[in-house]
Amino acid sequence: MIKIVAEHFVKEESRDSFMALARDLVNESRKETGNISYHLCVDRADQLHFTFIEEWQDTNAIKAHNSSIHFSRIVPKLRECAAKAGNSCFYDELY
Repeated sequence: MIKIVAEHFVKEESRDSFMALARDLVNESRKETGNISYHLCVDRADQLHFTFIEEWQDTNAIKAHNSSIHFSRIVPKLRECAAKAGNSCFYDELY
C-alpha cells in the first residue's frame, strides 16, 4: 500500500473554489480502481492549509489516477488557488 500526503496552501479569496474543486476530486478519486481511501483535511490552526491524505493499492493505481480525466481537469484549477507552493510525500506502509 502507498500513502500520499499532499499539502496545499490556499489564497483566502480562493478557499470556497478550492473546497468545491477538492470535493469533486475526492468523490471521483474514491471511485477509482486501486483507491483504498482519499480524504481532504484542513489544519485546525490555519483554515487555508489543506492536506489530501490518500491510500493506493500500488504504483499502477497512482499512475492511472494521475492520468484520469478528473485529475487532469481539477488539479490545474486547484493550483490556481495556491497562495504558495505545496508539498507531496509518498510513503510505503511498513506495519
